[in-house]
Amino acid sequence: MIQSIQKVIKIGSSGGVTIPAKELKRQNIAFGDEVEVIVRPVKPATSEDQQVVVAAKKILKDYKQDFANLAKR
Repeated sequence: MIQSIQKVIKIGSSGGVTIPAKELKRQNIAFGDEVEVIVRPVKPATSEDQQVVVAAKKILKDYKQDFANLAKR
């Protein structure tokens, strides 16, 4: 399963989204293959969401080396 947020681009008078090449390769999807597409608009971030993002970035910054050490285990 590929889950990502993509922008809708203009293709003629229609809209479309792209699938990153590395995801196509990882999922063994070739041009012409049929895939299931589920479309849901991304809800705008609330102020609470922004606060969570700010707090998470601070934690990641403060404990960057600790996370790097854990990733090496």
